[in-house]
Amino acid sequence: MNQAQFESVYNEYKNLVYNVCLHYVLNKEDAQDVAQEVFVKIYHNISQYNPEAASLKTWIYRISINQSLDFLKSKKAKKRFGFLTSLFHPESDELIKDVAKVSHPGVTLEDKESLEELLVIIQALPENQKTAIILSKIEDRPQKEVAEIMNISVKAVESLLQRAKKIIEEKLRERKGI
Repeated sequence: MNQAQFESVYNEYKNLVYNVCLHYVLNKEDAQDVAQEVFVKIYHNISQYNPEAASLKTWIYRISINQSLDFLKSKKAKKRFGFLTSLFHPESDELIKDVAKVSHPGVTLEDKESLEELLVIIQALPENQKTAIILSKIEDRPQKEVAEIMNISVKAVESLLQRAKKIIEEKLRERKGI
């Protein structure tokens, strides 16, 4: 892939990649970092792209999703390792009581707390359910396209969405004490 071809791919897909990453990592700076990693992977692995297996858009979606999930896994691993030390302020050894907040640019509505709550619940879903919800409901992709991106059947997507919706509804009821 030459420079002009890469720039063309970048210009066409930069918003798609950034938005997918943002829906997973919920933080603008992290999404920019992950998106940059996605384009590095695209550049280095374009020779492995098989147009007969999937469209370029689908291939880029898959890389974006996998890179975002890898980022979240690595972040979780770091959290687990640093969990004991991060419970206390380094200077005073006092317990930290601050709750992490979601830093998603779309969370600027009057009902910010409810939206943050929903995004946190979505983040806690199993990876495949989270991917189905993000692609279908947030990215507004048709189920057929979601199935192609996830490399599963449309029926499997429907099932993932139903299970995810059920979990989300249960978690929202639990939080509201219903």
